[in-house]
Amino acid sequence: MNSSISKFFENFQGDKIIWMVVFILFTFSMLAVYSASGSLAYKYTDGDTSYYLIKQVLSAVGGIGLMYLAHLINYKYYSRIAQILWIISIPLLVYTMFWGTSINSASRWIRLPLIGWTFQTSDLAKLGLIMFLARMLTQNQGQIKDFKKSVLPMIGAIIIPVVLIAKDNLSTALILFLTSMFILFIGRVSYKHLALIMGGSGLVMGIFLSLLLLLPEDMLVGRMHTWKNRIETHFLHKGLEGGESYQSLQANIAIAKGGIFPNGPGNSTQKHFLPEAYSDFIYAIIIEEYGLIGGVVVMLVYLIFFYRCIRIVFQAPKAFGAFLAVGLGLSLLLQAMINMAVAVGVFPVTGLTLPLVSMGGSSVVFTSIAIGIILSVSRNIELKKGEENLAI
Repeated sequence: MNSSISKFFENFQGDKIIWMVVFILFTFSMLAVYSASGSLAYKYTDGDTSYYLIKQVLSAVGGIGLMYLAHLINYKYYSRIAQILWIISIPLLVYTMFWGTSINSASRWIRLPLIGWTFQTSDLAKLGLIMFLARMLTQNQGQIKDFKKSVLPMIGAIIIPVVLIAKDNLSTALILFLTSMFILFIGRVSYKHLALIMGGSGLVMGIFLSLLLLLPEDMLVGRMHTWKNRIETHFLHKGLEGGESYQSLQANIAIAKGGIFPNGPGNSTQKHFLPEAYSDFIYAIIIEEYGLIGGVVVMLVYLIFFYRCIRIVFQAPKAFGAFLAVGLGLSLLLQAMINMAVAVGVFPVTGLTLPLVSMGGSSVVFTSIAIGIILSVSRNIELKKGEENLAI
């Protein structure tokens, strides 16, 4: 039995701890989604509570399959793929802005013809930009201190998708921008240039937030109403029935009921009152059912994942692999931390899912591909070490 299990895991090359993290998170996902989607099942599937469990299991299996395929590809080929993805993502983001499928007053999705599957173009753009930035940094290391020849083109590559995403998904745009700045920092971009970029961006953001809060409602357009409402209700009107802060209130009640020790799978009561309990606020349900201990375990799993990505950075023989690992790893960690911060009431509602744990969709697809690319870098490191050992 043990030998068959070991043979099974031998097929999963690359960092074994990252593979373990994936299986742990998918396990949490299936348990939590099965529990939290009960009300959704009674509303849409005549009470068939197993429907969303089966859907999540298939999502997990598909995600692992995508990771496996992505990790078999030599990460060097992702340099060319990165350029293609970035170019493709720009017209897709523009298309989504004007003709995308609107859900909750936000046009973030494209519905694929024939199969009817919807996906967020921002997920594709996020993956494409981080990979493309890793490519540009690698190619420009010889002139990385030259603002005009090196830094300015990278700023352009960052700003275009970030601005296009921000219209309907401000939180994702901000995470992508912060991740990009960190990658530039790791890529040895001048501190002076980074300070200039961050200072300019901070000034623009400050002016925007001031206008958002000071302008009257009839002068706000698009998602500005939602952003203003989320900021005001989070800091000024917590607990109002039906408001954005109502979700945070229900999440806080779930966390308070969770206590320190586990109450057991399926024992959540707030799942019946908490909107998006199976998605945006699934972390609150995890704490209610598995206690503070379960919440800490989930957080530690994400931190362990990022630590393993950092180890890959120091082991990678080429700069491109290091930039890929740290960029994609940090993007997933930031998304997870912000989702958890929203669930415990630290941040206003953002709409970000918990990677690999929230109910499946395009997020699982692109998250799985991103982790598969990280594992491809790790797998290449292992192969290099094996070749060196044979040479000795």
